Amino acid sequence: MTSIALTVQCESRRGIVAGISGFLAEHGCNISDSHQFDDQETGQFFMRVTFASETGASQPDLEAAFAPLAQEFGMTFAFHDQSEKMKVIIMVSRFGHCLNDLLYRWRIGALPIDIVAVISNHMDYQKVVVNHDIPFHCIKVTKENKPQAESAIMDVVRETGAELIVLARYMQILSDEMCQKMSGRIINIHHSFLPSFKGANPYKQAYERGVKLIGATSHYVTADLDEGPIIEQDTVRVTHAQSPSDYVSLGRDVEAQVLARAIHAHIHHRVFLNGNKTIVFPASPGGYASERMG
Repeated sequence: MTSIALTVQCESRRGIVAGISGFLAEHGCNISDSHQFDDQETGQFFMRVTFASETGASQPDLEAAFAPLAQEFGMTFAFHDQSEKMKVIIMVSRFGHCLNDLLYRWRIGALPIDIVAVISNHMDYQKVVVNHDIPFHCIKVTKENKPQAESAIMDVVRETGAELIVLARYMQILSDEMCQKMSGRIINIHHSFLPSFKGANPYKQAYERGVKLIGATSHYVTADLDEGPIIEQDTVRVTHAQSPSDYVSLGRDVEAQVLARAIHAHIHHRVFLNGNKTIVFPASPGGYASERMG
């Protein structure tokens, strides 16, 4: 049986959970996993339910039948076939650790996505990408041609039908227009320190200040640089005995892990935008494996 995820967002009120569970039961669907959150500050309700139809009901039929209930509660909702892989474009510059990590996870099936293209402003990773039988696009970016470059990027998005762009250490700032067009569909990764260091050689700055924790943050891209809604974060402890190069190596590892987890949550529709924040429901029991198998 095909596993389907139903995602719902609406104003909080009594009877939503009963309405959804009752609908699924009446239509011969067996719930396998369910998470919900009622935000007391915003008054918004969020829910994700995975289920399988035991009567063979099709997804379009369920969507049509669910519409009256959704209208009654003012829901924004979607049904997602868990077996369908999301089409993803990866963008990279000259730091390849996140790209290589994503390609490996994709190749072994740990990250069930359809990588429809890799875009870079340099040629460094052309051979790596082409060897994976993935289309590679080198789109150079300068101050003078930035609008044309972004237009070329959006052409690739349209031609491939990409649903998500992943900035795997793509070192170009996207325009406000592109951020708005792809709102909620661009994920970025960057280092995060306590305290924060910006500019050139952040790991060297962290080393010189005796930082004890380094980490990474993955977030949705907005017009505010590196300030979009956060999806995933992690840290690793460092000591005075480690060198700046150790900081860099540890930082690359945590960046790759955090980015992969953020993508995994997004493609399984476990992330809900909630103003400047996100609601991220946990993976089903068994983690990556169970979601991969649907």
